[in-house]
Amino acid sequence: MDTSSSPKGGGKAALSEKTQLDWLQLSRTENVGPITFMQLKAHFGSVQAALEGLPEMAARGGKKTLRLYPRKIVERELAQLKKLRGRLLLIDDPHYPAHLASISDPPPVLRIIGNVEMLSKRCFAVVGGRNASLNGRKFAHKMAQDMGYLGWILVSGLARGIDTATHQGALASGTVAVLATGLDRYYPPENKHIQKEIEEKGVVISEVPIGTPPQAQQFPRRNRMISGLSHGVIVLEAAMRSGSLITARFALEQGRDVFAVPGSPSDGRCEGSNDLIRQGGNVLTSVEDIINMYPDEKESPTSIKEMQKPSYPPPPALSSRERSKAHQMLLGNMSSSPIGVDELTRACHLSASEVSASLLELELAGRVTRPSGSHVSRLN
Repeated sequence: MDTSSSPKGGGKAALSEKTQLDWLQLSRTENVGPITFMQLKAHFGSVQAALEGLPEMAARGGKKTLRLYPRKIVERELAQLKKLRGRLLLIDDPHYPAHLASISDPPPVLRIIGNVEMLSKRCFAVVGGRNASLNGRKFAHKMAQDMGYLGWILVSGLARGIDTATHQGALASGTVAVLATGLDRYYPPENKHIQKEIEEKGVVISEVPIGTPPQAQQFPRRNRMISGLSHGVIVLEAAMRSGSLITARFALEQGRDVFAVPGSPSDGRCEGSNDLIRQGGNVLTSVEDIINMYPDEKESPTSIKEMQKPSYPPPPALSSRERSKAHQMLLGNMSSSPIGVDELTRACHLSASEVSASLLELELAGRVTRPSGSHVSRLN
């Protein structure tokens, strides 16, 4: 694949504007999540072919009309991204971070501003409470500085408190800010200057379109990207209902190391992080704990080249009778509560390929949703 220089650091694949628009359009079409996107691409052989075949496939799942996302809107978004000196990073791009590509539901399309090459370096996440104490913020700042000195790129979510302190501590060495909003939004507003600095010295990335405001459902999806980019996650001053614990859960599901900084038992801000330790999480009190876990500072804990992308084999073509029977069996065994795809396959006595093909059609028709990579649930 030919390459050319990117707007702000690093090389990029020289993709045509039409290709970029195709990927944006498919990713924003209704009922197309990250996994469905990759399955469609595998099934049809290309994103362009998927766009052409999508309405017919949705009809087989029971949806009379599926409208593709308006082309004019994605054209406008791509123009806005260029004005921000940003770019798209597609999962097929050689600069797409290998660690993120290895999770079960990697974003097919990233919007980024900054140095794309930073995403290929070894990353570690630090997350914690928004209402963090002064000591907690100082610890996060110092930890980020120390880890940056060792060559780590620090990843966080640009929220108030621990996230902000982490980014500030890592500005000189390198930091990745993962947003739950569009790249043109500054949330919280007081972090606008930090976000601008990271755009110049690090990299800011988002899965969601330009113009997307803060929305509650986007923050857990952002959190799975924070852990997905990273070799491990440090949790600091997290309450029991903290979003940081969601990040820790994603990290464990993704096979990442989880560290927790112990806090006072009487401080509610530390209940969640202390509970992680009780459940067997790694205790972290200084950068020495990271050095002891990863003694060879010159090599990544897991070689980036060893990270494997999940496979999306194209589903088989089913006859009309086979399809109808599979749809009935799957829907009959599903409810609004998520069920594992493997368990569903066994219960229906269908082959994995039959289940894959049928779920893809039902998901496009809006009859089934996929709350995680390995679970599905029925929509009423």
